[in-house]
Amino acid sequence: MKTVYDHITPYVTKDGSVIRELVHPEKLAFTVKQSLAEAIVHPGKSTYLHIHNKSEEIYHITAGKGIMTLDDEVFEIKKGDTVIVMPKSAHKVVNTGAKDLKILCCCCPAYSHDDTELQGDCPPGSDTLNKETKTDAET
Repeated sequence: MKTVYDHITPYVTKDGSVIRELVHPEKLAFTVKQSLAEAIVHPGKSTYLHIHNKSEEIYHITAGKGIMTLDDEVFEIKKGDTVIVMPKSAHKVVNTGAKDLKILCCCCPAYSHDDTELQGDCPPGSDTLNKETKTDAET
């Protein structure tokens, strides 16, 4: 099975990043136990601190640079870096660069909004999903 990047509509997810779900079991005619998505964090923006109760994630940075918080650790991330996020680990990313920070996110089990819990202070309505957004490539 093949998916086509330009045919997948991005949206803003619960943590505030722009997500393009490249592979997700809800969109397939057969079952897989994981999902793969591209997350985009625009310059000067960040995701909300959040946890996933069930899913573990692998983040692979494909473009840009930033700062990642992973539980008590805070460290720089850049193109080529890979980070493992275990279930119940509080995490967020901040784009410190001038271009979009792009992250391939593999989740197992597959990503679910219901498995995402925002932590700390988040703006009102931050748990509301915005299905229409534009990336740098689309503007």
